[in-house]
Amino acid sequence: MRENESAAGQDRSAALREDRSPLRRTIDPPPRPLTVADALALPVLAAGQPQVVTGVERLDRPVRWVHITELTDPASFLKGGELVLTTGMPLPDEPAGVRRYVDELADVGAAALVIELVRRYHRPPSALVDACRARGLPLVTLAADVNFLEVTQVVHALLLGSQADAMRRTQRIHEAFGALTLRGAGPEEVVRAAAEMSGRTVVLENLVHRALVCEPSGCTVEEALSGWERRSRAVPSGDRAEVRGPEGWLVVPVEYQGERWGRAAMLPAAARTGPAAFGPEDVTVLERTATALTVARLIHATPWERTAHRGALRDLAEQRHHSPADARARIAALGLPVEDCSFVAVQVAVRAVRIAVRADPRAGGDDAEAESRLSEELRTAGVPALVGVLAPGRLGVLLALRAGQPWRPAVERLSGAALALDPQAVVSVGSEVTGLSDVARSFREAGRVAEAALPGEPPPEGRSFHELSDIGLRRLLYALREDVRVQEYAERLLGRLVDHDLRHGTDLLATLRHYLDAAGNKTVAARRGNLSRETVYQRLRTIERLLDCDLESGARRTELHVALTALDVLRTR
Repeated sequence: MRENESAAGQDRSAALREDRSPLRRTIDPPPRPLTVADALALPVLAAGQPQVVTGVERLDRPVRWVHITELTDPASFLKGGELVLTTGMPLPDEPAGVRRYVDELADVGAAALVIELVRRYHRPPSALVDACRARGLPLVTLAADVNFLEVTQVVHALLLGSQADAMRRTQRIHEAFGALTLRGAGPEEVVRAAAEMSGRTVVLENLVHRALVCEPSGCTVEEALSGWERRSRAVPSGDRAEVRGPEGWLVVPVEYQGERWGRAAMLPAAARTGPAAFGPEDVTVLERTATALTVARLIHATPWERTAHRGALRDLAEQRHHSPADARARIAALGLPVEDCSFVAVQVAVRAVRIAVRADPRAGGDDAEAESRLSEELRTAGVPALVGVLAPGRLGVLLALRAGQPWRPAVERLSGAALALDPQAVVSVGSEVTGLSDVARSFREAGRVAEAALPGEPPPEGRSFHELSDIGLRRLLYALREDVRVQEYAERLLGRLVDHDLRHGTDLLATLRHYLDAAGNKTVAARRGNLSRETVYQRLRTIERLLDCDLESGARRTELHVALTALDVLRTR
């Protein structure tokens, strides 16, 4: 029997140590504590044919120790969580004494009472059953003789082994966070590690309850962050890691230079809430998370609110969210309205930022300056927005506008701030959209507008930014200038004419330009080129011969006009 029990204990210990953690297989997840149900399933107790009389719904209570007693007042020797084993010999005869016996066990927090029905009783006394049922104390009867000493040996071996495993896991938690700190991990990596070690959702928020980093575990971002500010404000802050609030969050403050900056919150699993939802290892993980975040805050100079905006913008622009609902929850948790509003994506190319990045890519100072200036301008204007660097020299802005609010005044103000920062800044705007799922399209359009903005060519009169309606043929071809098909097209149609001008010092290309701009009117072409009509006629015949075409054909003139425009933008610097 002992060999079987030992093997069962080894199997359980192995199961507790099974490596399921996604954190590079270095941190074992905390094991499920030994419960009353687990203990009853052990061969040493199963041999006694256990029957659960009361408290079947409470068999998930953790067992901290096993206590054998034949005393009338065993509670004075208990600390809570014990599996109490008795033959029933000390039980009082009168119901009042039985109730007092059970009350004392329940008050001290005993896990369960196991009574052997072999010597004194052959069925549990009704007074004992009633008292256990009234106090919610699991009562288990054993129909066959059981060696209580062997029960304590087996269970205690499992508990001690589990405690040793817990100590080793705690040590690995400290080592893992130490490694994160030494390599200068940022807040996202620290929070991700905490979620992976604990198997719980972990959120980093600032003092105004903006969720800056969320690493969900066992749930979606939407489930974790929906109504975040309201839920978070219901959770009071403390000075140490402890379970607080109506949802039973485990929270710990995060400090920066001696002052409280925000806090980290670990959310309970859906099936469990309250203090029992977290174990000592969860507290250790969250405490080390707070310490690592404090160090990371000292290392990484960029404010984390700005980092959060950057990450959110890039996820929206690149459609990296798992679902539209996740995107809405994350953006709302950053303080941006998502109900009854529209969105406009803006891109700002700032030359000063590009120069700074080339000079020292690690500095990021001008990136931060540009973000701060644009954010402050929009905040002053009362326009909710996310602002962040999308790429070196390119900032992204997402405007959230109330229903019916025009977007042009906000973009004009934003453009003014960008042009004050850099007179050569290029501000491009995408379409106004009504849902976050369409924001990526608005960003793509803003990017295409920026690509089509010819150097030195200002926006149309009356505004300081570029938009989709500005993209005509010239800008379209400029945006496609890297496409070899455009280059090949211009060379195929005009290459021989360009070669002729270079070899002979002529200016046939200019004459063709005047002719096409005049829509085939030779008189206007002659005047624009300051040439006689006879000279224009002669040159046009030469052009027709070199290009093997008929310039009287409207379709041919259109092809040549496109090719000539392409050649112009290909020569643009």
